[in-house]
Amino acid sequence: VQLVESGGGLVQPGGSLRLSCAASGFTSSYFNMNWYRRAPGKERELIAGISIFGAGDTTNYADSVKGRFTISRDKAKNTVNLQMNSLKPEDTAVYYCNALVRGFNYWGQGTQVTVSS
Repeated sequence: VQLVESGGGLVQPGGSLRLSCAASGFTSSYFNMNWYRRAPGKERELIAGISIFGAGDTTNYADSVKGRFTISRDKAKNTVNLQMNSLKPEDTAVYYCNALVRGFNYWGQGTQVTVSS
């Protein structure tokens, strides 16, 4: 099992970025997937999750990103994406993809997002 994040970078306040988490070794659409972030000097924070619900998915978000971030699956590419809009300086952090697969907790290496003018 491997998770590889991409799409981070430097963006101005109010801008957008799209993060992608490429999964290998398992089919990500069969499992609950999450995005976390760790800002400098702060604890790791769960910001978005997509969970299997019936025949589809349900999503949940931290209050800090609700209405600005959207998590989604691309089943054809076996990826989980995080669309981030209206970015703020306080969104600056390393963003991590996470999956609990067959009882093990897996993490990607993280991708840096910096929001600054």
